[in-house]
Amino acid sequence: MSVGDVVYAAYERRLVRRLKRAELPRHVGVMLDGNRRWAKLRGKDSKSGHQAGADKIATFLSWCEDAGVEVVTLWLLSTDNLARPEAELTPLLEIIEQAVSDLAATGRWRINPVGAAELLPERTAQSLRASARRTAHVEGMTVNVAVAYGGRQEITDAVRALLLQRAAAGQSLEELARSLTREDIAGNLYTSGQPDPDLVIRTSGEQRLSGFMLWQSAHSEFYFCEAYWPDFRHVDFLRALRSYSERHRRFGG
Repeated sequence: MSVGDVVYAAYERRLVRRLKRAELPRHVGVMLDGNRRWAKLRGKDSKSGHQAGADKIATFLSWCEDAGVEVVTLWLLSTDNLARPEAELTPLLEIIEQAVSDLAATGRWRINPVGAAELLPERTAQSLRASARRTAHVEGMTVNVAVAYGGRQEITDAVRALLLQRAAAGQSLEELARSLTREDIAGNLYTSGQPDPDLVIRTSGEQRLSGFMLWQSAHSEFYFCEAYWPDFRHVDFLRALRSYSERHRRFGG
């Protein structure tokens, strides 16, 4: 073990000791950004970058599990990404299918696909549903896999579902307009019934939400990390938790 490894391990242990479990997030959202740039820096193709990013996921979930996180939302593919050239999109979808299937095969986490499944190729949608069925009985951490996900799309889908429900119950638009509440819309989001994300992490140095969990992140804390997702380390995660634990959350107050 090198001197650098020893110093890193000591720093990591110090961060862990300073974290108080009661002050840690229940729900962590993650924007797994920078896979293609990671690959480009190494003279590799995009597929290699996406695969490296997929290979990081199980390790990251183990870190979350150790920290007592109850729900993790992984943004794997946005609705905008669906417009990528087929030569890039097809292998990316295959990597996502395999990555989610591998997570399900561990039997450790409950897989919950979130997104506009109707926009996906049927093979991908079926694969994600199969992973969800395989883990429906699991009582461990819930892992939302956001594929074909966009915040605006989610809110649109929630409002559409609400309108259809109320119409089926015989309620007029005027009656719905008078009675509509935030809870009505929240109850039809992809993550209905889950706590909103306490902490949202984005890797690669970008400092914007890009539509990730627009509704749910109203009171979230954000942590932006310079590392590309394949290079995201345990110490980076611990720093995110430390930053979160040191903030005084006002929830809009």
